[in-house]
Amino acid sequence: MAKKKSAVDFEKSLQTLEQLVEKMESGELTLEKSLEAFEQGIRLTKECQQALQEAEQKVQILMSRNGSDELQTFSESDDDQ
Repeated sequence: MAKKKSAVDFEKSLQTLEQLVEKMESGELTLEKSLEAFEQGIRLTKECQQALQEAEQKVQILMSRNGSDELQTFSESDDDQ
């Protein structure tokens, strides 16, 4: 269950981050509100980066368990086979 919560949190954090960027780009926020939004954006960015790092580690662990330590480039033609 924790895995699904992490994915939901990532998606929600990313969506919130996108909304913050839109508000800041609109130019309608006061300086104080812009700084608050920026701080929140930095925090959300760190949370998203952490979630992506954890996902990458899981992929690497799964690949090493299958005897394939090296990541291979994805090719659309490989997917058709």
